[in-house]
Formats: sequence, C-alpha cells, structure tokens
Amino acid sequence: MATRRLTDHVLDLDTLEVLRAVGSTRSLSAAARELGVTQQAVSARIRVAERLVGVPLVVRSSTGSTTTDAGRRLVELAEPVLHAARALDECVAALRAPRGELAVAASHTIAELLMPKWLSELRRSFPDVSVRLTAANSTTVIELVRHGRVDVGFIEGSTAPADLATLPLLDDELVLVATLDHPWTEEQPVAPVDIAATPLLMREPGSGTRATIEAWFAHMGLAPAAPAAELETTAIIRATARAGVAPAVLSLRSAEPDLATGELARIAHSGDPILRTFTAIWTGERSPAARAFTNLARALA
Repeated sequence: MATRRLTDHVLDLDTLEVLRAVGSTRSLSAAARELGVTQQAVSARIRVAERLVGVPLVVRSSTGSTTTDAGRRLVELAEPVLHAARALDECVAALRAPRGELAVAASHTIAELLMPKWLSELRRSFPDVSVRLTAANSTTVIELVRHGRVDVGFIEGSTAPADLATLPLLDDELVLVATLDHPWTEEQPVAPVDIAATPLLMREPGSGTRATIEAWFAHMGLAPAAPAAELETTAIIRATARAGVAPAVLSLRSAEPDLATGELARIAHSGDPILRTFTAIWTGERSPAARAFTNLARALA
C-alpha cells in the first residue's frame, strides 16, 4: 500500500491567500501590502504554485496582474478552506486567551499604590479574567505562593526568594518624613545614627518596608530603636505620622500626597538612598492569566 507524508498537500494556506489577494487587488504590489509581505515573496509563492499545479495561475502585464481562469477556479475552491482556517485560528486564539479566576497576593504597599491601575487595565484587556486579591506583608505573600494558595504574588524588598520564579517590576525609593513642626525640619540633613536612635513608626515584622529599613541600618552597622508604634498598613502609618506621633519611613509614592499638601515634610538624611524593588513571584508554570497579568504589571510599572 502506497504511503504519503502528512505534508503532501499541493498548496498551503499562505499560497492560497496570495492567489486570492492577487485576484481581488489585480496587483502584485497591492496584494503584498494587503498581506503584509514583500512583492518578491508574493511572486515566489505564485511561481511555486504554478509549478505544483502545472498551469499558469496569474497573468502579468504592464497594467497589473490578475488570475487566470485556472487561478480563479482555484481560489473559488479554496474559499471554504480559507474560511475554515480563519475559524480555526479564532478558536485557537480563544483557547489561548486568559480566562477564569486568578488568585493574587500583594504586599500592602503594592496593593494600595499599584494594584488598582493594574486591575483596571487587566479588566479592560482581558474581561474574562476575574481576580481574587489578598493583601498581606511580603513574608506572607511569599508563603502563599510557595504553598500554591495563590497563582502569583507581588512583593517588595532588596532581595527575592531564590526558590521562586521572579520578575523585577520597578524600583521604589523610601523617604524619611515628619510633620512640619518636627525638629528635623530645621536640622537637615539628619545623620543615620540620629535616625536609628529615634523611635519611628514602623510596619510589622515580615513587612518588606520594614525589612528594607532594617537592612539599610544594618549596612551601616546600626540597629534601629524600638518602634514608636508597629502598624499594619501604609495608610495607617501615613495617618499616624500626620498626627505627629513620630517620624516614619515611607515609599515616596505613598508619601507624595501628604508632601504635596504640606501635612508631611520630606527629611533629608546623609545616608545612601533607601531603595528596594517591587517583584512578581510565582512557582511552576504560569497560567495564561497569570502570565498576562505579570506582563501587564511590568508594562505599566
């Protein structure tokens, strides 16, 4: 029994589309523009098709090009095939499109500052994806990802877990702030040793913000004083700082509204800038929805 290869079809879909475009535009150059290819590629496809079929399929002249009777007949027979191919492409695209529920965990800072914009764009771009968001400190987010309780996490800090896949999104600067009547407003720049000796408003242990601040002090051989208060969210720290309870170290993005209104002042210091990175983390293979969301977050960062 004779056998054949699965690829032993006379003409492929691209060649059929070239013949149809030439027939509808009556021009090789116009067909090339319509298909987004070069005129040389169109001519090469036609030559291959004519060699395979064994008869002329396109007539070229000084006024343009058009399909022969054989070429028109071939295009007519190919229309159902091309229509089916378009339907198949649309079906495959729909299967690949992100959909379903996406479980996300984010640090409080990222959840407050960046997540609203990201979720809005995700909803606009991928309306079939719904998000279940958990806001927690970075340590908790890492554990949620490790144990498979969320699909993707977003953390803050100077280092990322080595056992998880990571995608750095953007750098974030932390700044020292206090009320306008605080003595530091008259003593700038403040020395890191004086900052370390002063009780500050701090996030709870496990927070990426607190870990970044403690690492900054440790790099200079300093240990911070016991916090004036340990507070769970950036919003609470901002409100408590505005009340004059104590200075705080906040993301510049978080502090900007209060700096703009004059409720808080940025205090210059003589240490290195306090920097950290916002990072997406996950384990294993990302789902289409998780991949779309992390790529979107990076694009918007």
